Amino acid sequence: MPRDYYEILGVPRTAGDAELKKAYRQLAMQYHPDRNPGDKQAEDRFKEASEAYAVLSDPDKRAQYDRFGTVAGLGGVDFGQGFGTLFEDIFESFFAGGGRGRRSRAGRGEDLQYELKITLEDSARGLETKVQIPRLEVCEACAGTGAEAGSQPVTCDVCHGRGEVRLSQGFLTVARTCPKCRGEGELNRKPCPQCRGEGRVRAERVLQIKIPAGIEDGMQMRISGEGSSGHQGGPAGDLYVLVRIAEHDLFARKNADLYCELPVTFAQLALGAELDVPVLDGTAKLKVPAGSQPHQLLKIRGKGMPRLRERGHGDSCYRLVLEVPQKLNAKQREALEAFDAASKGHGTPLISAFLERMKKLLD
Repeated sequence: MPRDYYEILGVPRTAGDAELKKAYRQLAMQYHPDRNPGDKQAEDRFKEASEAYAVLSDPDKRAQYDRFGTVAGLGGVDFGQGFGTLFEDIFESFFAGGGRGRRSRAGRGEDLQYELKITLEDSARGLETKVQIPRLEVCEACAGTGAEAGSQPVTCDVCHGRGEVRLSQGFLTVARTCPKCRGEGELNRKPCPQCRGEGRVRAERVLQIKIPAGIEDGMQMRISGEGSSGHQGGPAGDLYVLVRIAEHDLFARKNADLYCELPVTFAQLALGAELDVPVLDGTAKLKVPAGSQPHQLLKIRGKGMPRLRERGHGDSCYRLVLEVPQKLNAKQREALEAFDAASKGHGTPLISAFLERMKKLLD
């Protein structure tokens, strides 16, 4: 059996409109779905209270309900009628502490991002450079008000100063920023001709930026207050500098270490050698031990990148890449054939072990 509407709202049968409205408002505030997301019981209580108020706030439906205990024959309950102002009050209580819905005119400026391309050498040394940043700045002609000097703003005729408009769908009311005044609640009768009522104008600002040594590709630096100026006196946004490091002709980077592929000859691997190799600040000596293997990694300690926010440097690493001659002259061929003949079973343990395993497999 359906619950009594007066019992649902917690009011006597003699309750007037003000008492009904107060009781329903308290229940709606308590059980509104926006305050109880995912709570089916609260949602049912809210719908129940809404149905009770929809009947008892309508004189014709209330009279029939008091006489027959039902509203059958009067079109049922329409949650879309008579709830506009009441739901506006409830919505304001949710999101504005019971105050008006109009937004503050002041607003923080937009954050900006600037992509700065530097070289690996710049990253190793650190860099100070000037950059030109396009942004919005306060209009000097109107001092950021957006209005022509001497003119006064008027109340927006769409939202009536609230800064937002509300759309009701059944028992749910949704607020949207007023499209005409953009949430300010006021309109400039005479917009500033310089900024066209925006209060800000496009400008370019030159900034001196310091890039710390050791910075890595993709890192971002925040410069506080150097974004676009705030709206109507609000604080400025921030500038984010995104660092991009160009690919290097010789080195690849991993953290603070540098990697270089170093071409070498068979003789240099077999006999050993001392080679001049590149480092970021010039050249250095690298000792290749006799008997080194292709793809072996050799390091020069402390010749890599500086460590960001730490002491010291990474290493400069060299991967040995064997270069085999594509063409041989007569003397080279003769020497290699003699070397091959002398090498049978000597100094090549991997080849010897492989041949031994293959022999066992074939036996």
